[in-house]
Amino acid sequence: MSGEWLGYVGATLTTAAFVPQALKTLRSRDTRSISLGMYVIFTVGLCFWLAYGIALGSWPMILSNCITLLLALLILALKLRHG
Repeated sequence: MSGEWLGYVGATLTTAAFVPQALKTLRSRDTRSISLGMYVIFTVGLCFWLAYGIALGSWPMILSNCITLLLALLILALKLRHG
Protein backbone atom coordinates (compact mmCIF):
# COMPACT_ATOMS: atom_id res chain seq x y z
CA MET A 1 0.00 0.00 0.00
CA SER A 2 1.29 3.44 -0.92
CA GLY A 3 0.93 6.69 0.95
CA GLU A 4 -2.71 6.78 -0.14
CA TRP A 5 -3.67 5.72 3.39
CA LEU A 6 -2.51 9.18 4.51
CA GLY A 7 -5.17 10.65 2.23
CA TYR A 8 -7.86 8.39 3.68
CA VAL A 9 -6.92 9.27 7.27
CA GLY A 10 -6.76 12.99 6.53
CA ALA A 11 -10.03 12.89 4.59
CA THR A 12 -11.78 10.96 7.36
CA LEU A 13 -10.62 13.34 10.07
CA THR A 14 -11.42 16.57 8.23
CA THR A 15 -14.83 15.28 7.16
CA ALA A 16 -15.62 13.96 10.64
CA ALA A 17 -14.69 17.36 12.09
CA PHE A 18 -17.54 18.89 10.10
CA VAL A 19 -20.23 16.52 11.41
CA PRO A 20 -20.72 18.10 14.89
CA GLN A 21 -21.38 21.54 13.36
CA ALA A 22 -23.87 20.08 10.89
CA LEU A 23 -25.69 18.16 13.64
CA LYS A 24 -25.75 21.17 15.97
CA THR A 25 -27.13 23.38 13.21
CA LEU A 26 -29.74 20.80 12.24
CA ARG A 27 -30.94 20.39 15.81
CA SER A 28 -30.97 24.04 16.81
CA ARG A 29 -31.75 25.70 13.47
CA ASP A 30 -29.65 28.55 14.87
CA THR A 31 -27.46 29.94 12.11
CA ARG A 32 -27.01 33.51 13.39
CA SER A 33 -23.35 33.01 14.26
CA ILE A 34 -22.53 31.38 10.92
CA SER A 35 -21.08 33.64 8.23
CA LEU A 36 -23.04 33.38 4.97
CA GLY A 37 -20.08 34.65 2.94
CA MET A 38 -17.74 32.09 4.48
CA TYR A 39 -20.12 29.21 3.76
CA VAL A 40 -20.71 30.30 0.16
CA ILE A 41 -16.97 30.55 -0.49
CA PHE A 42 -16.30 27.30 1.38
CA THR A 43 -18.99 25.42 -0.58
CA VAL A 44 -17.69 26.68 -3.93
CA GLY A 45 -14.18 25.69 -2.83
CA LEU A 46 -15.42 22.20 -2.00
CA CYS A 47 -16.88 21.92 -5.49
CA PHE A 48 -13.46 22.71 -6.93
CA TRP A 49 -11.71 20.25 -4.59
CA LEU A 50 -14.19 17.58 -5.64
CA ALA A 51 -13.58 18.33 -9.32
CA TYR A 52 -9.83 18.19 -8.68
CA GLY A 53 -10.16 14.86 -6.90
CA ILE A 54 -12.19 13.50 -9.80
CA ALA A 55 -9.57 14.76 -12.30
CA LEU A 56 -6.85 13.01 -10.29
CA GLY A 57 -8.92 9.89 -9.68
CA SER A 58 -8.17 10.29 -5.97
CA TRP A 59 -10.81 8.39 -4.01
CA PRO A 60 -9.89 9.92 -0.65
CA MET A 61 -10.47 13.39 -2.12
CA ILE A 62 -13.62 12.36 -3.97
CA LEU A 63 -15.29 10.66 -1.02
CA SER A 64 -14.39 13.21 1.62
CA ASN A 65 -15.34 16.17 -0.53
CA CYS A 66 -18.67 14.59 -1.51
CA ILE A 67 -19.58 14.08 2.14
CA THR A 68 -18.30 17.45 3.30
CA LEU A 69 -20.02 19.17 0.37
CA LEU A 70 -23.34 17.61 1.37
CA LEU A 71 -22.87 18.77 4.97
CA ALA A 72 -21.84 22.27 3.87
CA LEU A 73 -24.82 22.52 1.51
CA LEU A 74 -27.10 21.47 4.36
CA ILE A 75 -25.71 24.17 6.66
CA LEU A 76 -25.81 26.72 3.85
CA ALA A 77 -29.46 25.87 3.11
CA LEU A 78 -30.34 26.28 6.79
CA LYS A 79 -28.49 29.59 6.88
CA LEU A 80 -30.42 30.84 3.86
CA ARG A 81 -33.72 29.62 5.30
CA HIS A 82 -33.29 30.70 8.92
CA GLY A 83 -30.91 33.62 8.50
